[in-house]
Amino acid sequence: MHIWVDADACPGVIKDMLFRLADRTHIPVTLVANRQLRVPPSRFIKTVVVPAGFDVADQKIVKLAQAGDLVITADIPLAADIVAKGAAVLNPRGEMYTADNIQQHLSMRNFMEELRSSGVETGGPAAFSLSDGRTFAKQLDRYVLQRKPVP
Repeated sequence: MHIWVDADACPGVIKDMLFRLADRTHIPVTLVANRQLRVPPSRFIKTVVVPAGFDVADQKIVKLAQAGDLVITADIPLAADIVAKGAAVLNPRGEMYTADNIQQHLSMRNFMEELRSSGVETGGPAAFSLSDGRTFAKQLDRYVLQRKPVP
């Protein structure tokens, strides 16, 4: 298993959790971003810097992720592409995107985008909260424990 992070918009608290997880479990974590990121020194944590541009980081993650990997992203179109490849997706608020629910999320995202493009003020997502971080940590731990090889 490899964990890929859509790092440009990922909250710092989530990255910190992933850094600790990588060192504790030896699961490789790779952050993909369009700028250089500071990461702690670890043989299990890497960064990939892509050129600036629309969806360049997303395309790189789709190219690199494989079935059985975990991708951390709030980008629903990226999540749909990753689920189609057989990898798992966890958003920074702790919600898993699966084959069973990704189409519903994609439809809602497209609907909201249509509303915004027609001039309707829809507001944005709520600010990232401590509760979101706790939910993410629980889901991440659950996911890793379910896939941890038995000695």
